[in-house]
Amino acid sequence: MKPGGFMFIVGEPSGDTLGSELASALIANSKRQGLDCPVFFGAGGPKMAQAGVEMEFDLSAHAVVGILEVLKNYRKFKAFFDQLLNLAEHRKPDAIILVDYPGFNLRFAKALRERCRAQPELKWKPRIIYYVSPQIWAWHESRVYQIAKDIDLMLSIFPFEKAWYAERVPSFTVEYVGHPLVDRFPAPKQRTIIPHSPSHVLLLPGSRKREVTKHLPVLLSTMEWLGKNRSISATVVLPNDRLAQLAKHLLNGIPNVQLQIGGLDEALRRSDAAIAASGTVTMECAWFRVPTVVIYITSWSTYWFGKRFIKVKYLAMPNLLANELIFPEFIQDNATPENIGTAIAHFLDDPETRSATQKRLAITMDTLGGSGASERAADAILHLLKT
Repeated sequence: MKPGGFMFIVGEPSGDTLGSELASALIANSKRQGLDCPVFFGAGGPKMAQAGVEMEFDLSAHAVVGILEVLKNYRKFKAFFDQLLNLAEHRKPDAIILVDYPGFNLRFAKALRERCRAQPELKWKPRIIYYVSPQIWAWHESRVYQIAKDIDLMLSIFPFEKAWYAERVPSFTVEYVGHPLVDRFPAPKQRTIIPHSPSHVLLLPGSRKREVTKHLPVLLSTMEWLGKNRSISATVVLPNDRLAQLAKHLLNGIPNVQLQIGGLDEALRRSDAAIAASGTVTMECAWFRVPTVVIYITSWSTYWFGKRFIKVKYLAMPNLLANELIFPEFIQDNATPENIGTAIAHFLDDPETRSATQKRLAITMDTLGGSGASERAADAILHLLKT
């Protein structure tokens, strides 16, 4: 079967990168197999558009986090949701690829299945693919049964996930394709453990507006605390100009702190340590062997809810993969300048701690599989369409 249209739904900057890499791999793999070049459309971000995806709108520009934020923006997201459901029914793609963004995408998969069942006259049953497994192994495990009903193919990027699904829903098709980081950046060389003078710290407050407003003031206060006893500089890296404009007001001319849009890989290469909001970026810190302190501050309703349902010991993915606390974590009230600063100072001042941390990170990152994750994901999708 020749693949027809592929509809993508991407709701966050990290997913925008994943989706663009997958779209490029689908084009390349289709050509190698002598298939027609796929048609891509849907919702995503600027990188998806650059990869040739026809954008209905930029969903990634509206990313929010937290229960209250979702409720405040309910009408807006409901309008996006309905618009995409109608778009899917109108264009009837052969495959719908949902990239991360589980709060929206899992509901979309269920609603689409229900619509197709309610309207058999459509004579349309698209294959639904989910790229990067939602972290249901961390909380709300019971969702796995609904996922198995709605999703035709789960593409996993972490090695333990395929066995986790197999224990619970053996008939569900899950393919471990490896982590795209392996292709995205060359394997890092052994890093020197001698910090720069002055020491340079990377500040990564997050990729959503609320994360920047919650985290950046704490990170800047941490830099002020550290600067009392040492010479130190910092760079704040954000993914787009919209968040950078917000950060400029918070920076307000603070000395020795620069603002940068994009270029995270180069920033990591020249940094001695990092402070990062929990999320995808902690894996990039680990990949470049940068000793990192992980923080997260959210609304009290979201924190209360999460604390009662999250089952894993750690929040940062590198810690979960290693099953040990490589990156110190400070959540909610514990994310104080003194706590964060003390942990960063320990990385900067103790050569043995830095060296041991980097060695543990190297071992952990070796578990991510070989190169070619996007190509393997594309192969699995094209194989699904042929069956």
